[in-house]
Amino acid sequence: MAPAEAVSPSTLSERPSLLRAGVLSPLLFIAAFALLPLVVAGGDGAFLLTIAARIMIFALAALSLDLILGYGAMVSFGHAAFIGIGAYVIGISAEHFLEDLALTLPLALFICAAFGLLMGAVSVRTSGIQFIMITLALSQMAYFGATSLARYGGDDGLTLWSRSTVFGSSILENDVAFYYAVVVALALCYGLCALIVRSRFGRVLSGIRQSDKRMSALGYPVDRYRLVAFVIAGAICGVSGVLLANLTEFVSPAYMSWGRSADLIIILVIGGIGRLHGALWGALILLGLEDAIPFVFKDVLAPLFPADGESIGASLHAASLTIAQNWKVVLGPILILVALYARGGIVGVFSTRKDGS
Repeated sequence: MAPAEAVSPSTLSERPSLLRAGVLSPLLFIAAFALLPLVVAGGDGAFLLTIAARIMIFALAALSLDLILGYGAMVSFGHAAFIGIGAYVIGISAEHFLEDLALTLPLALFICAAFGLLMGAVSVRTSGIQFIMITLALSQMAYFGATSLARYGGDDGLTLWSRSTVFGSSILENDVAFYYAVVVALALCYGLCALIVRSRFGRVLSGIRQSDKRMSALGYPVDRYRLVAFVIAGAICGVSGVLLANLTEFVSPAYMSWGRSADLIIILVIGGIGRLHGALWGALILLGLEDAIPFVFKDVLAPLFPADGESIGASLHAASLTIAQNWKVVLGPILILVALYARGGIVGVFSTRKDGS
């Protein structure tokens, strides 16, 4: 019997219904973000669109990580390297007057895929802590390589004077047009990842996650499947770097720091590992809290108390401002509660079974 026919039905045969949360949930997420520019206009509208675009960009990056972590059981602690590489391709290309996405986007995808091939070739033969340390080490090499690029800003980063063009057009200079470009990119990448995990390749990858020894015994080249998944995930993550560079019009080595890789893992833990739509909601919750917590304590709670004197109210005012500046003190316990009481992430709370999406 051919290896492709030898995998157990529980691993390969499930075809999720269109009514499952794995389809409705991302549609709801993307539709809500697509409608946002119609709801907010003027005033703080541009600021809100920037926050929303940032959420979608990191949702895209976390989505690519879930492809290898949630479906391939590869805990990469260096996935943010692909964000930085994608961003630096845009920045360095712009420095040499190459600004059109028709050229720079394929170049970013190619370089990210090549780095993914290098990282994967070294790491996929290992597992556990060895895999984590190898991916961390290689990403740190990329990070320090970026800091050494004195010609392109070094530690200080690199400023872009304009956003990328599209076939010579400067349409992305319009904030709303760029916002919708991010929406389209997220929708396309999500669709691609969903097709992958529902394909025979994805179901074999899930089988490897469950038992790599069994899949190897059935004749599947386990390392090859892992490597291909790693390369695909790296290329997709590179798209988020391209978008992030254009959103901020700035490129920094900090994009590929190990802390940023940890953020992507936290997004998946919050949203739900092994559910692609978990990456979307996890990014919304984590990045939303990053902005909401300082706002609540600084702009909502602090004004409720007198700022002068030595009264309890003044102390509460000062404490609110302090917490606003150190908002991670509040975020930490929230993440602990999610990890303890929502084992399947936020989407797992609303789903009684894992639907493979």
